[in-house]
Amino acid sequence: MASGWASDDAVNEQIESSILDAINNVRRQLNQNTPSADFCQECGDAISDARKKAMPGVLHCIQCQNELDKQQKTLTLYNRRGSKDSQLR
Repeated sequence: MASGWASDDAVNEQIESSILDAINNVRRQLNQNTPSADFCQECGDAISDARKKAMPGVLHCIQCQNELDKQQKTLTLYNRRGSKDSQLR
């Protein structure tokens, strides 16, 4: 049961919103129709053929992609849409 300014469905709405945000984030990251880059957009190193074959539409080398994934993970620890009383962590 929600209390304060939040409605009774606020927790469910927040969970649904978090799921939709995650789905939309993954869809933005998919580059299915984009040809793979020959060189990393971050560092300029060559991207291996094996990586391009495994991940069609790849734009970054493995090292840079790992760094980008770490940065993104730290930015999305919780849903910023929720009220302070119902924040999921």
